[in-house]
Amino acid sequence: MTAPSHPAAPFVRMFTQRFSCTLRGARLARQLALVCLDDWGIPEGTRLSDDAGLLVAELASNAATHGRVVGRDFELRMTLLGGDPHAAGVLRLEVSDPRRECRPALQPQAYQAESGYGLRIVDGLAADWGVMDRVIGKTVWAELAAVRAPAPAR
Repeated sequence: MTAPSHPAAPFVRMFTQRFSCTLRGARLARQLALVCLDDWGIPEGTRLSDDAGLLVAELASNAATHGRVVGRDFELRMTLLGGDPHAAGVLRLEVSDPRRECRPALQPQAYQAESGYGLRIVDGLAADWGVMDRVIGKTVWAELAAVRAPAPAR
């Protein structure tokens, strides 16, 4: 048997959904992200699923709290990139909201502060993260190394 003459196409999965810019919308974004990851073969309770759920929860709650514009939604986009379904790849999480002027940045932590730890969590978990401007608003993105399970034996 000979190898195929063309390289294997990259394995890509995508999920995009808009949510109301509320804390309820943020919770729903996290729940749907976990269901989607499970459908992609990344079961709940795995490190990748847990980390992705935490990042989505933080980015979505930031969008609902700091990026809120009455009557506008925020958007969650997840992209799983890899060579094939069973190889290592990258899980990219993006949350877009309609407020460009409210940009997230790591701040020095105040002693005994009750908030402000979210981006430290994102910075600690994500392999990389950042902010991009959009025509209307901004997108905060984070990437995780997606180590997939080995293919089942046949």
